Amino acid sequence: MRLRDVALAAIVNVLWGVNFAAIDLGLAHLPPLLFCALRFGAAAVPAIFFVGRTRVAWRWVVAVAVSLGVVKFGLLFAGMAAGMPAGLSALVLQSQAVFTMIFAFALLRERPTARQVVGLAIAAGGIAVVAAGVVVGGTGAAGAFGLVLAAGAAWGLANLAMRRAAARSPTAGGGNGGGGGWDAVRFMVWVSAVAAPTDLALSLLIEGPRRDLAALSHLGLVATFAIGYVAWVATLLGFGIWGALLRRYRAASVAPFSMLAPVCAIGAGAVLLGQPVHRTDLLGGALVVAGVLTGLLPGGRVAPVPEPVAAPVRVPTAAG
Repeated sequence: MRLRDVALAAIVNVLWGVNFAAIDLGLAHLPPLLFCALRFGAAAVPAIFFVGRTRVAWRWVVAVAVSLGVVKFGLLFAGMAAGMPAGLSALVLQSQAVFTMIFAFALLRERPTARQVVGLAIAAGGIAVVAAGVVVGGTGAAGAFGLVLAAGAAWGLANLAMRRAAARSPTAGGGNGGGGGWDAVRFMVWVSAVAAPTDLALSLLIEGPRRDLAALSHLGLVATFAIGYVAWVATLLGFGIWGALLRRYRAASVAPFSMLAPVCAIGAGAVLLGQPVHRTDLLGGALVVAGVLTGLLPGGRVAPVPEPVAAPVRVPTAAG
């Protein structure tokens, strides 16, 4: 991967690490599904009136909206609300890297390199070390753990769906307003527009209108900040860059960078929420970084997989 793209992948995961602290704050004031609906609603409006219509096939918009916006975040928020700590949730969610490689091999016939497998194993060992330290201090119920693990599997499917959406998008240069070519930020805005009403409907059905109205009537500055951060920073900026990277490189090349997010989440918890940092956190974090770097050693670069598009697609990043 290019140095610029490596830096972007690292920055995204710093933002996503802080995102877990923001989620923890938001869930203290909002039911999980309502929180999902509000975060995707804020990501869609007013941006949808400025980005123009998407030219990606609707089946891919719906696929990512369901797998990412409804299933992944619905399960993650529900698991955290049920007792999974923010740091441990960030760790368990990184099972998505394993699920992504498995799904990429089974569905797309992508074979990870030996170096990528070794790097993923080292990083996974680091996550296990940190998780062991968290479990010693107490963790959530087994059911909550299962919800977050299932969210990791949904994210793995969403990674592949986003990559296919980018590969199947029209080539660049398609005109004004309607937008020609793949634009990851525009795509996430439309994904959010589909996910928000779906999450709201599920919230009304499962959490109930009375609970939702009570939460909305007491919406304060902390909850508003949490919604804004997860909507504009973690969703639009973060997934905009992430989607662009998935278009440029094989899924197995990009997914291991998400191993950095739990390390950043632990740091954010310490700085922003006053959560203690243990020696196991530092050791595990070092292994995670070592694992990610292993996949980037000279000779480990993987060329993008050719896609059946009419012409090369220039993929802009969310950073500009």
